[in-house]
Amino acid sequence: MELKPGDVVMLKSGGHPITVVEVDEDKVECLWMGTDGDLFRETLPLVALESTEIDPEDDEQDDDEEEDDDEEEDDDEDGDRKKKRKAA
Repeated sequence: MELKPGDVVMLKSGGHPITVVEVDEDKVECLWMGTDGDLFRETLPLVALESTEIDPEDDEQDDDEEEDDDEEEDDDEDGDRKKKRKAA
């Protein structure tokens, strides 16, 4: 597998997408964002990584789904308020 800085990889065992920063023979220096927003930088063995492709459309779909969920929650809250007003 041939990697270059900027490539996105994952651990073969799974986990978050990881960005390649530097490649040195059988070691790869990588960056990734943890679930709490922490930035991690580690040197990992090349044999532990596999190439992955991040589809920008997937990210957009995830954002759209989150917006839809937020709108549904807002609609539910509005409906609850209307029910309470009618009961009063």
